[in-house]
Amino acid sequence: MKNQNLPSWMKQLTGFAGVIGATALIGFPAWAHINSNTTVANATQTQQVAGNVKTAASPAPTAAAKDIVAIASGDAQFKMLTKALGSAGLVTTLQGKGPFTVFAPTDAAFAALPKGTLEDLLKPANKAKLTKILTYHVVPGSVLSTSLKSGDVKSVEGSSLKVAVSTGKVTVGGANVVKADIKASNGVIHVIDKVLMPPDVK
Repeated sequence: MKNQNLPSWMKQLTGFAGVIGATALIGFPAWAHINSNTTVANATQTQQVAGNVKTAASPAPTAAAKDIVAIASGDAQFKMLTKALGSAGLVTTLQGKGPFTVFAPTDAAFAALPKGTLEDLLKPANKAKLTKILTYHVVPGSVLSTSLKSGDVKSVEGSSLKVAVSTGKVTVGGANVVKADIKASNGVIHVIDKVLMPPDVK
């Protein structure tokens, strides 16, 4: 009844407002549904991306899979060492559980020996002598460079090796450690630039 007393322009405005209100009520649920889906999709994508980044940035750590002999035989700078280990019959020993720390001379170190020395050591008749020399390069346990300290360490051969540690330099028996901490499944290798000789070997 009250609407009949309203001016015609107010009736039109009221009707127009009612149409807008109805449209908003009808349209809002649809808009909310779309927006909700978009938010969920974005959240899912964010989680997937975050998961992928985490996986790529944090790979699972892996242990060294190769033993000392496998590493030495696969490295071009240890051809003579690998040959000498075979001649001395130490391959099986250094493939064992260990652990061992090996101060490994390079081919250049073997080449620096007096002429004919290596050829003579590789003869079957000198197997005991060669074994003595090679086991002088091995220390029981897995000793990383961070654990090396100046002093004497007993080799597998039985004689002691003199280790000297100073800033940025480590020497063993007078040989320079040119590369440290090559980790193997049964120990560690430190590369040296000289063939070590036990005190009683000439």
